[in-house]
Amino acid sequence: MWTMIWRTVLFHGILIVTVRLLGKRQIGQMEPSEFVVTMLLANLATIPMEEPDVPVTHGLVPIALVIAAELLMAFAMLRSIRLRRLLCGKPVILIENGRIVEENLRRTHVNLDELTMHLREQEIFDLTEVKFAILETNGQLSTLLFAKDRPASAKDAGIRASETELPVTLVSDGNLMRENLSVAKRDEKWVEKELQKRNCSLSRTLLLTVDRKGNVYFVKKRGKR
Repeated sequence: MWTMIWRTVLFHGILIVTVRLLGKRQIGQMEPSEFVVTMLLANLATIPMEEPDVPVTHGLVPIALVIAAELLMAFAMLRSIRLRRLLCGKPVILIENGRIVEENLRRTHVNLDELTMHLREQEIFDLTEVKFAILETNGQLSTLLFAKDRPASAKDAGIRASETELPVTLVSDGNLMRENLSVAKRDEKWVEKELQKRNCSLSRTLLLTVDRKGNVYFVKKRGKR
């Protein structure tokens, strides 16, 4: 009995420390790989807690290996966009300029009932108000309403408002997003000129986005000279 008690306390503490190391996301905010690791750690801890004849090391060693592998993978994903997309996927646009993108619904296995449910969770009951709806990699739905339909909108104040455009990422963590150049109607020379204006190279750029109106958002990596 006492063996089971102290093992339970031990692995309870280890799992708490592990979750703190892996981050503070809630279950609904986890990436698929993070959710799998969490479930795996729980199962690994259960075996030595329930089986007194199983050595404690048979639980500690696999847990340590899983943690190390997850931390190494997280570091690798910071360095590699391709690996990040392979393991976590990419955000998918489900509604674009007020139009439901049916092929993306089928690709993400989201039906219309689920889409409207997620919109209602954000207190959006009228689909005609939604300009963009984006399914994030953690399963959450991000929305952008038309300017006239936003809370405390210009519509209520009788002011003609210009629409907010969706920014396109052209540089992410020092990497040029070539597939986004055509979407933003820009080319590599344009990116080079924008970086030259800011006296910054591609490798020293953390983030560069542009919208259809030409508004540029730029962030330089810290500690880079």
